[in-house]
Amino acid sequence: MIITSTANAQVKNIIQLLQKTKARKKQGLFVVEGRKLCREMPASWQKAVYMTEDLYEKLPEEERAVYVERGNCQLVADHVFSHMSDTKTPQGILAVGRWPAYTLEQILHPEGQESPLVMVLEDLQDPGNVGTILRTAESAGVSGIILSRKSADLFNPKTVRSTMGSIYRMPFYHTDDLPGVVGKLKEDGFTVYAADLQGGQIYDEADHTGKTAFMIGNEGNGLSEELLQAAAGAVYIPMAGQAESLNAAVAAGILMYEAARQRRKKVCLKPHLML
Repeated sequence: MIITSTANAQVKNIIQLLQKTKARKKQGLFVVEGRKLCREMPASWQKAVYMTEDLYEKLPEEERAVYVERGNCQLVADHVFSHMSDTKTPQGILAVGRWPAYTLEQILHPEGQESPLVMVLEDLQDPGNVGTILRTAESAGVSGIILSRKSADLFNPKTVRSTMGSIYRMPFYHTDDLPGVVGKLKEDGFTVYAADLQGGQIYDEADHTGKTAFMIGNEGNGLSEELLQAAAGAVYIPMAGQAESLNAAVAAGILMYEAARQRRKKVCLKPHLML
C-alpha cells in the first residue's frame, strides 16, 4: 500500500519530528534522510523507512533487502515525499530512528581503552558545530562526547546531517550538571583541559596521552567561569593575523587530532620486546 495523502497521520508526525525538538524528545524518535544515513542506521535503532516507489524500483536488490528485512518499509507517492522531506533535493528515502541510551559509565570506561579521550561541550548552539565535532571525534578516536542539556539538539536534522553517520557510532551523554560530571572525570583520573583564549599552555605542549578530556565552550561566550575553575589546566591555540578566535568545531578538531598524534607517537616509541 502506498501513502498518497499529505494528510496521512504518519506523514504529519514525521514533519513534527523534523521541525520540533519537543516532539523528538517526547517520542524519543528522530528522522534522517538520504541513502547513506538510512543505510547506515543500526537495525536496532530503525523504527520505519519511507521511500518513493521510483527509488524502491531503482535500488540494488541487496540494498532494498536491508530495509525489507528490518520491517516497516513504507512506499510513499512522490508529491507526499516532497511534502515530508526536509531537504531541497530529496533522494526519495528517509528513516525514523529511536534515540539510543548511553550511560556516563560507558563514556568514562569504554571497553578496550585504557586512556579514553573525551570531549565536553558546554552550551554549543550551532547544530553544524555539534555535528562536525561528532564526525571529527569519530575520526580522531575519541571515546565519547558529554554535552550540557542546553547544547544544540543532537537529533536536529542539521546536526544529524553534519555528523555524516557518526551519530550512530559516537557515544554521547547529556547532563544537567556539567560541573558535577567534570568532577567525576577528575575523580576517575582524567586530566581535564579547558580550551581558553586567555592563556594556559599551548595546546601541543601539554601531555594528552593519558586519560584526557577537552572542554569546549559556547560559540559566543566561551566556557563558564565555573568550568574554567574546575579544569586541571587551560590550553590555547596560537593564532596569527587579526582573527579573534577559531570556530568551535575547528578548535575542537585541532585538539582532538593533537591528542591522536601524541598517542600514535607514544605507541610507536614503545620498546619492542626481545624474543
